[in-house]
Amino acid sequence: MRSRAVWALPPVAVLALVFLYPLALVVQQSLSPENGGGAFDAYASVFASQSFREALGTTVWLAVGATAGCLVLGFVLALIIAFVPFPGARAVAKFIDVFLSFPSFLVTLALLFIYGTVGMANGAWTGLTGAAEGPFHFLTTPWGVLLAEITYFTPFVMRPLLAAFSQLDTAQLEVAAGLGARPARIVRQVILPEALPALAAGGSLVLVMCLNEFGIVLFTGAKDVTTLPMLIYGKAILESDYAAACVVAVVNIAISVGLFGLYRVVGKRAGA
Repeated sequence: MRSRAVWALPPVAVLALVFLYPLALVVQQSLSPENGGGAFDAYASVFASQSFREALGTTVWLAVGATAGCLVLGFVLALIIAFVPFPGARAVAKFIDVFLSFPSFLVTLALLFIYGTVGMANGAWTGLTGAAEGPFHFLTTPWGVLLAEITYFTPFVMRPLLAAFSQLDTAQLEVAAGLGARPARIVRQVILPEALPALAAGGSLVLVMCLNEFGIVLFTGAKDVTTLPMLIYGKAILESDYAAACVVAVVNIAISVGLFGLYRVVGKRAGA
């Protein structure tokens, strides 16, 4: 037992140095305003600002909306890939694994090529109608950010679902179908209960990732969409207000860690 503790010390020390020390510096900076004052003056100033409250609300509703969309779309697509035989189903499942390695801005750029101001959709519209500009301008709105996040994060829900579906006993489906159950009832009473742990895992991961997403909001060019990561960037880079940026970062970290802790607690109780 003692030897295990000794062998565990080096990796724990490295993790603490790489991850915990920078976080400690962020917390310290948030409690040390550059213009002096009390330790929590920066927190009071940030919490009282309208920009912070709007950014917090935007971040939460985008994260919740994207997570809900990913859960619904991911479940439907995973059902089709796993249980509806079609040519190339295995290749599609393999592509999902590759898609998970893509940076988020690539998906955003792809959407810009399609729906951007000079994208394919607007170009086709102006070519057909002779109009000066096309009708598709939603990518620079919150709905465009929501679409980009759902497009990018849906495979993060599909991957655990496909793994869960691969372990499902197909005999249950055959028995249910043999007893005359309709496909919707089979999905609701047989498949969905088995998929709930995978849905919870994928949904919680997507929720935390959406709360911290920066690249999608930046590359869509949605100037009126300010999330907490964008607010951190603006405070630190554009305004050079590092104390305020660290305060927002601490709030963002606290929300993410709190959601992860809640997921673990609920997961353990559900497993018990």
